[in-house]
Amino acid sequence: MGSVLYFDCFSGASGDMVLGALIDLGVPLPGLRQALAGLLPEGCELHAERVTRSGISATRFQVVDAHAHHGAHAHRDPAPDEYGERGAHSRREAQPHHGHEPHRGLGEILGMIGASELPDRVKAQASRLFERLARVEADIHQVPVERVHFHEVGALDSIVDIVGAVWAIDALRADRVVSSPLNTGGGTVETAHGLLPVPAPATLRLLEGVPAYGADVQAELVTPTGALLVTGHAAAYGPMPRMVVGKIGYGAGQRDLPGRPNLLRVALGEEAGVADDGRILSIECNLDDMNPQFLGGLFERLQASGALDVFFTPVQMKKNRPGTLVTVLAPPPLREAVVGVLFRETTTIGVRYHEVERECLLRDWRTVTTRFGPVRIKIARRGAAVMNAAPEYEDCAALAESAGVAVREVHQAALHAYLEAEAT
Repeated sequence: MGSVLYFDCFSGASGDMVLGALIDLGVPLPGLRQALAGLLPEGCELHAERVTRSGISATRFQVVDAHAHHGAHAHRDPAPDEYGERGAHSRREAQPHHGHEPHRGLGEILGMIGASELPDRVKAQASRLFERLARVEADIHQVPVERVHFHEVGALDSIVDIVGAVWAIDALRADRVVSSPLNTGGGTVETAHGLLPVPAPATLRLLEGVPAYGADVQAELVTPTGALLVTGHAAAYGPMPRMVVGKIGYGAGQRDLPGRPNLLRVALGEEAGVADDGRILSIECNLDDMNPQFLGGLFERLQASGALDVFFTPVQMKKNRPGTLVTVLAPPPLREAVVGVLFRETTTIGVRYHEVERECLLRDWRTVTTRFGPVRIKIARRGAAVMNAAPEYEDCAALAESAGVAVREVHQAALHAYLEAEAT
């Protein structure tokens, strides 16, 4: 079990909506300001204010330039396109001492991120997102990546949206990020390249392999920055997973939509356990031409996608090659997410899957106190009978490291404490 961050994109997502929702959830704005201080020129500030959308209270996030011609106003126009598609829905940018911000290349943006004092893992993830966006832009316009110059996404507030959201998600320390299918909206958007359908070309490319749908609303609901952030973090897509919700946040879009709350909702909580008895999928592929060093990362990504179990089996393959059989057990709704990881992270060109029946013991947790500290015990029952009780390894390992003793010593102490409690 672990913590889950769930993006409910029932009305789309944009970069500022993501940050607004995360701040509303509890990410501290002062901490965000401090983290991004190195990216902000003098006079630019990060603001968050309470607003309502269709009667629901939410947080609206803005980058504010105190030197802008019209005073301390937000940089964004309603329904920003965020990708340089300047027109009726585009975002105007203001910068101290300039009428507009220059277009920035990928190298310049990566340099800004690299020179900041952000944690290395935040720098790495933010850089990966910008590199992905550059590849999308280069492919759409058929130019080399080094010649790509971002327009609005290169503007300061969009850099803040992307880097700030990466920092905020990292600060929450969620074990897994899941998203609903994304509502892209509908209609058209007027851009510098003419009238284009919603979703815009870059948005649609970023949503490849991701569940999405169009609504009857004639507005752009998912922007490229929103698509980049959600797809760059979500490991699975679908209904809200089984979880005990601890916190909820709402991020507001820049305008009200008739008959629809223009909001992004996020929820943070703890997984409520594994799937019940019933049918699950067994998904497999064989590998004989992949560097085994990559298997560790594959294991982690499959677990993050929502897999119930992952295991590797050595096999002998054709031409007498030693190989690895990768087996993933997962709930049927997560088939696409798991298969996507296998195709993306391995050299396989095909996977097999079939449904299997399973029966599970009932499981719950109890915390016992030892001389080293508290340890969780996982208890497995069949009916009223306890079939097994096992101290949680991570708890034992952390306490053993702190006390400078062997893990088995903490494990034995925890099991002894549980048995004593059961005997009384």
